[in-house]
Amino acid sequence: MTDVPSLGFHDGHSIPQLGFGIWQVSPDMAAEAVRNALQTGYRLIDGAYLYMNEAGLGEGLRASGVSREDVFITTKVWNNEQGRDKARASVERSLETIGIDQLDLVLIHWPVPSQDLYVETWRAFIKMRDEGLMRSIGVSNFNADHLERIISETGESPVLNQIELNPELQQPKMRSVNADHGIVTQAWTPLGNGRSFEAEPVRAVASRTGKSPAQVIVRWHLQLGNAVILRSINPARQAENMDVFDFALTDDEMTSIASLDVGKRTGPDPSVFKEM
Repeated sequence: MTDVPSLGFHDGHSIPQLGFGIWQVSPDMAAEAVRNALQTGYRLIDGAYLYMNEAGLGEGLRASGVSREDVFITTKVWNNEQGRDKARASVERSLETIGIDQLDLVLIHWPVPSQDLYVETWRAFIKMRDEGLMRSIGVSNFNADHLERIISETGESPVLNQIELNPELQQPKMRSVNADHGIVTQAWTPLGNGRSFEAEPVRAVASRTGKSPAQVIVRWHLQLGNAVILRSINPARQAENMDVFDFALTDDEMTSIASLDVGKRTGPDPSVFKEM
């Protein structure tokens, strides 16, 4: 089984660099998917109450035979649950649904600037962390202005910012902003729905190494220093996605893949997204 490297947080904790996400995993498949992932070697499970499968996350954890202390669990507070009291209720519900005493990381799912509650929610996160409901606190889909505001108004910087990031949306400016604040960048939809699988720079590395395009892109993320969330309910694919630590991209190959950035999103723009 592969040992996945960890990335350090500025609060003294750390997170596995490669993790398994349960977004769009059906509730009836979640337990098996999580169990398989943990038995394959994943030690980070990224969930959210919005996904409606956190009970399966907990069931899969208990069925895996892997100790709770060895598994990093993330959840998120959804847009309509922002604010001091609602955020606390959301976190407490996730703890109960998963069946654990403490979360490793909780994220504000989206900033939703139109409702102007993300600073209040961030203050609630700080208090809950200090009370021990979670070890670390972070954000998801925050742009530079959202980060600057919560940091300037609370003095607390997130440990992690989970953003859409793949070869066609590489977000170098946002990665730089995160780095300037000591914030880990974590990629969601890291494979970009496969849109770059046939791109020549990716195919060239796959041909040289004997790896799949997906493995090449995962390796590219790791060498950039990103944390990565991957999703597949297929055990063979889960194992393939983990098999990325026995090869490396050259500097020229990294530069070649950098040329694929066209700023194209698969998801919404955080500056305007407000779905409830």
